[in-house]
Amino acid sequence: MPNSPSEPSEPSGSTGVAAGGAGYDLAVVGAGPAGLAGVVAAADRGLRCVLLDAGGGLGGQYYRHPAAELRAARPDRLHHHWSTFTALSRRLAEHREAGRVEVRLRHHVVLVQGVPLPGAPPVSGASTGWRLHTSSGVESGAGSTGRVDARAVLLATGAYERQLPFPGWTLPGVVTAGGAQAMLKAGLVLPGRRIVVAGSGPLLLAVAASLAAAGAEVPALLEAGGYLGYARSPGTLAAVPGKLAEGVVHGAALARHAVRPRTAHAVIEAHGTDRVRAVTVARLDRTWRPLPGTERRIACDALAVGHGLVPQLELATELGAATRTVPDGTLALRVDAGQRTTVPGLWAAGETCGVGGAELALAEGELAAATIAGQQPPAALLARRRRLRAFAELMAAVHRPGPGWTGWLSPETEVCRCEEVPLARITEAVQELGAGDARTVKLLTRAGMGWCQGRMCGPAVACLAGAGAGAGAGAGAEEPAADRRPFSCPVRLGDLAELPSD
Repeated sequence: MPNSPSEPSEPSGSTGVAAGGAGYDLAVVGAGPAGLAGVVAAADRGLRCVLLDAGGGLGGQYYRHPAAELRAARPDRLHHHWSTFTALSRRLAEHREAGRVEVRLRHHVVLVQGVPLPGAPPVSGASTGWRLHTSSGVESGAGSTGRVDARAVLLATGAYERQLPFPGWTLPGVVTAGGAQAMLKAGLVLPGRRIVVAGSGPLLLAVAASLAAAGAEVPALLEAGGYLGYARSPGTLAAVPGKLAEGVVHGAALARHAVRPRTAHAVIEAHGTDRVRAVTVARLDRTWRPLPGTERRIACDALAVGHGLVPQLELATELGAATRTVPDGTLALRVDAGQRTTVPGLWAAGETCGVGGAELALAEGELAAATIAGQQPPAALLARRRRLRAFAELMAAVHRPGPGWTGWLSPETEVCRCEEVPLARITEAVQELGAGDARTVKLLTRAGMGWCQGRMCGPAVACLAGAGAGAGAGAGAEEPAADRRPFSCPVRLGDLAELPSD
């Protein structure tokens, strides 16, 4: 097997308009499983496509792999279904060679606008066209802007990790669960040698298994919730035997390394000065509130912690796309059986429609491509999507955070790490200044105004403000509201000034 699939070279020019000036038939935002499946399937059906991704390589977070210069001999050992990715990469390369697909990496799509486009009639379901404004080279400090015109857009922007703060979570050596896995997949390095893995959701099993296989000691694998909830829907489980088999594989790997998952347990504090040196672990009640007297201390030099994923929706919600509340309390885009959003000409696939894993993302990307091309999707594909989406909803319900997690916090605990906003200031905003939603809390405290734009603290701030947002708010909390902002990521003023206006 080669070290890694060949990566596309950077394109010349910046307008993103295909020959003749009429634009592309389809712009796909995101080069993860959903985006790759969607762009390849659309090109198979004769559509001219452009694939954009903010990262430097294909595959997104799930298929993240070592750079070629690391000369990894067996990148497949770090992934499930690696052959699926290599097959998609080969098909994409063939379409690029034939001129049916252009790939633009390190391109952030910061704004999408509806515009009239000249030329051929629109693709299925699109009454107008789209202009995608991009920013590239931001990381190097030599940024440039551009635009892409397309008759339809498929959003496959994925998700980011949900973090629930606790005392000490800002210490060096405390990383997200997905971050620890990304370090291993992309850099072939470990965040430490003795790593506690904690949080909630099935990702923890995969992370702990891969870290242990790479040589790390995992003294504790802590699931704040449990797994018995899956047994409440045996039909849903039976319909996806591959998920059960995957769980068995992870369980066997953990057993080989003497790692035993402990349910109803969480890290409630991290200790250290220059970096994390130990964590305090406690047993939780059904609401995730720590039970007094159950605390114990575990020495470690790294902590990988995460509580599932949050769909990334900024581009769609700014266009007015409708959302739905997933059983874990997060928001996802509302789509129909053909992956159409409520905005004509805008499709979505994968984690933007609710977190469900790579297999579901692949199915939805292919399904979206079929409907964009005006074709009826195969019945088998529709059935597979239904089974996998049903399992995703069950998974979200089982691992929904409990409202008692706020019992981990002290008044001094930083909730927003970018702006260094402690719990005490958020409590003051809510109890004394009358803030009743996350936006008001943000205006009064600056929580969520930092570089991450609330991706790290947003769910927690919304919960503390009593607005739900998937962080285990109580039963009386309001339904979360979609976050709308004019730009999907921070943009330099100079780049804004350079955005084409025609």
